[in-house]
Amino acid sequence: QVQLVESGGGLVQAGDSLMLSCAASRRTTSTYAMGWFRQAHGKEREFVAAINWSDGSTQYTRYTDSVKGRFTISRDNAKITVYLQMNSLKPEDTAVYYCAASRPILGVPMSAGDYAYWGQGTQVTVSS
Repeated sequence: QVQLVESGGGLVQAGDSLMLSCAASRRTTSTYAMGWFRQAHGKEREFVAAINWSDGSTQYTRYTDSVKGRFTISRDNAKITVYLQMNSLKPEDTAVYYCAASRPILGVPMSAGDYAYWGQGTQVTVSS
């Protein structure tokens, strides 16, 4: 069982930057994928970014096309906290952002069904 708590959301202007953090209740293993999803009002939850270590040491990341080059996902050395650095924010990024942890798995899945543990969500609002 992994408990997740997100923080760092807020109201910003277009072009600004924001960093989200997700703290886990315990250290995760190298085969736990950690991901960020977002859900805008009236829309389905969508994949944003994920990180994992398929070989136990080398980092692998994936991003949805709309955030490539703007967002960066990272994880601390203890594998307790995962971050989402968001630059050049756009109004289209406005959503509730959720941190998620998979069951032990190889690779960096993009399906919500591959993630077993979820945080409560943090609101990100980008004004134009």
